[in-house]
Amino acid sequence: MEILIAATKTCQHRPSLEKLLQTAWLPYKVIYFEDHPELIEKYQLKHSPSLIVDEKVESVGMPEIDKINELKARNKDISQIRISKRDETHMIPKNVGTESGLVEVDITWGSIQSIKAAQKVHTVGELEVYNHHNKGLSIIDARKPDTSGSVTIPGSKNIPFDELVERMNELDENNPSIFFCNGPQCPQSSTAIKSLLDAGYPADRILYYRGGIHDWITLGLPVQQV
Repeated sequence: MEILIAATKTCQHRPSLEKLLQTAWLPYKVIYFEDHPELIEKYQLKHSPSLIVDEKVESVGMPEIDKINELKARNKDISQIRISKRDETHMIPKNVGTESGLVEVDITWGSIQSIKAAQKVHTVGELEVYNHHNKGLSIIDARKPDTSGSVTIPGSKNIPFDELVERMNELDENNPSIFFCNGPQCPQSSTAIKSLLDAGYPADRILYYRGGIHDWITLGLPVQQV
């Protein structure tokens, strides 16, 4: 959804409309009459501010609260309120220079995943992963190798998400395995889990670490080179 506030540069109502949209978590851009005469002609704009949504004038003057609520209902995709994707993204937090304990995180890549990968599959955090590892239980890195950044959680085994069904016999038959990928915005492990369930693999032998390598690194936990 593309929302434009069309206003004059001296419009006293524009700041109030911006605040209204911000409160509603609705992304928008401001265009000024003075800078875009072609849009005044295109939309026959005569009043400031005007609200243009997906190239249609939705309101003239300050919109009613019902209009804002309607736009909120139409804006169902959380990706609409994220910062725009960078031209060159990186999934794995990078070290900043040689300083220990400081990393650079790209916040624009991927698609935000649900806290649950599937019904009846439990989601776990770092403490559970740590304890699971200490018990010698299985941790599965479901990433394709070219997305791993050459690092993984120590003790984990890489089985790419698109190979898991044909390699189910490599999973622990008696205990649950933890599945992870690159983090909350990475779909690889949740895709793997759904594929396993569709293939008849029992949900009680699957645990989902949604935080993945993203959260693991940003919490200062050790990684293993691969």
